[in-house]
Parts: sequence; C-alpha cells; structure tokens
Amino acid sequence: MTELLTEAQAMTRLQLSPYAEQRSKWPAEGKHILAQFDDETVTVYQAYNPFIADYAVEHQRFGGDKFSFNRMSWIKTNFTWMMCRCGWASKKNQERVLALRLRRCFFDRLLGEAVHSSYQEIYGTREAWKAAIGETSVVMQWDPDHVPFTNDTLPRRAIQLGVRGDLLREMCTDALGSVEDVTDLVHTLDERCRNDVERLCTPTEDVYPVADDAVRFRLLFSHACGKNAEDAEQESEESC
Repeated sequence: MTELLTEAQAMTRLQLSPYAEQRSKWPAEGKHILAQFDDETVTVYQAYNPFIADYAVEHQRFGGDKFSFNRMSWIKTNFTWMMCRCGWASKKNQERVLALRLRRCFFDRLLGEAVHSSYQEIYGTREAWKAAIGETSVVMQWDPDHVPFTNDTLPRRAIQLGVRGDLLREMCTDALGSVEDVTDLVHTLDERCRNDVERLCTPTEDVYPVADDAVRFRLLFSHACGKNAEDAEQESEESC
C-alpha cells in the first residue's frame, strides 16, 4: 500500500489517500458531495477524447474545433463515480480523464442555480419544475455511488452537475484554475488494484460544506453524520 501510494502520488498534483481509510470516514448513506477542495478551489472530473483533452491541457482551458459550448457538459466531484462512468478511461470518447480545479466561489454558484433533472415535490408542480429546468444553466442529479471496479451500488448518493450556456463558457475559461491530465494515474490504479481494492488509493475527498441552508434544502442534501461530515458541518457554519 505505502509503495503504491508513493508511486501514485508522484504522478499527480492531487492529494491521494488509501481508499479503505477514506471509506471508513465517509457517510455510509445519504446525499452528500464528496470532493477534494481547499479554501480557493474544488476539483471536479471529466473524461474526453484525446483531441479535446490535449487542447485543454495545453491551453489550460477548453476550446478548439472538437469542443462545443452549445451543449450540456457534466462534471463529477467524486473520483470513483467518474471512474465507474468512464470505465477507468477505457470507454470510447472517454479515454482521457481530466481533473479540473474550479474556483470555489464559482462551484457554489453552480449549486445555487442547480435544478433537479427529474421532478421533485419541492417544486410544487411539474409545470413549475419544467419552467425551472428551461430557465437554468445548471441541472443536477443524485446518482448511486459505486464500489470501485464493480457495478455494486452503495446507499450513498453522488452528485453530478450538467452545465450549459454562459456558465459552461465561464466554467471552461475564467472559472477554471487548472487542468490536469490524470489518465496515467487512472490506468496505474486500474492495473494494480482491480483485483485487490484494499490496495487502492484515490484522491482525498471530504464532505463538501454547503453553507447556504436554502441550497441544502432545495437540492435535498442529507444531514451530515460521522466525523468527516461533522467537520464539514462545522466548516459550513463558520463560513456563513
């Protein structure tokens, strides 16, 4: 474990930790954002084809002939959920995994504007929800978190955000602190840990503190529980 962690850590600017240790401190169930973040940034993940990824890494922003700003682009904060969706960088047009450091104030704006991708009672009527979907630039959904290297789901939910319009352009340019290609790290972890998940190390993630109570209520966040979640609750209260 220590040898692999040291080797993997040398491959990335992300902070890594043993997955088993992280698993023990995360909430076992409920709707939470697990993310790597600091005072200024939040790391999110996307997977792209080599053409888009090469441009983004070289220019530290998105653009070029292959990237379209006229679509919805989905981001995930949870590394293992990203791996499940892209097949550890093996699926077509998802061969390259990028870690994007977004400005934290911008990420909070995304949460503030997010509307559920499916109808929820908090919108009152389906008509009101459809109107909200039509007006927003951010769509969100809670997906089942997964056990790494399997299709087994967990009681805990992972968030993903779909961004479009002016906010997508801002996310891909001015709000973007850095772009890191972590594909080699992904392949190494897949090759070395697929048959022994207890060896797995992943980006260090904690429960992200959402300070705005109205946002927490509207997006149906679960009440945090456990040490990691209690720390997030305290940080959220201190940041208000």
